[in-house]
Amino acid sequence: KDTKIEDAFDWQKQHFKSLEAAYRTSPFFEYFEDDIRPVFEQKHTYMMDLNFKIMEILSGCLGMELKYNKTEVYFHEVSNVQDYRHLTNGKKDISQFDPYTQVFGDKHGYINNLSILDLLFNEGRYALDYLKKQTL
Repeated sequence: KDTKIEDAFDWQKQHFKSLEAAYRTSPFFEYFEDDIRPVFEQKHTYMMDLNFKIMEILSGCLGMELKYNKTEVYFHEVSNVQDYRHLTNGKKDISQFDPYTQVFGDKHGYINNLSILDLLFNEGRYALDYLKKQTL
C-alpha cells in the first residue's frame, strides 16, 4: 500500500503503445480498448490503487463480479478462505491451460498463461467461460 509508482518517465504511454503493437490485429482489442485505456491515462500515486483500478476494469471486461476485502496486515497463512497467492509466482508457474488462438500463435505456438489481456483480446466475452473451464 505504500509502494509509490515511478512517474519520471511516461511508462503508461509506452505500455499502451506496446499493447497496441502486439494486439491491434487481435479479434477483440478494439472492443475493449476504451475500457482499458483509463489504466494508461489516469495517474496513480500508489501501486495498490493502480492494482485495484486494474482489477475493477478487468472484472468489468470479463463480465464478472469480483468481491474482495482489504486487510490491514499481511497474513503468511490464512484459514477459512481460498488462498490463490501461489498462482502469482511466475518463477514456479506449473499451471497448464487449454490452448486458445493467440495473435502470434503461428510464429511462436501457444504460450501458456501469458496474460489476462492476451486472453481478453483474443477470446473476448468468451474469456470468462474459458477461465471457468480451467483447473487450478
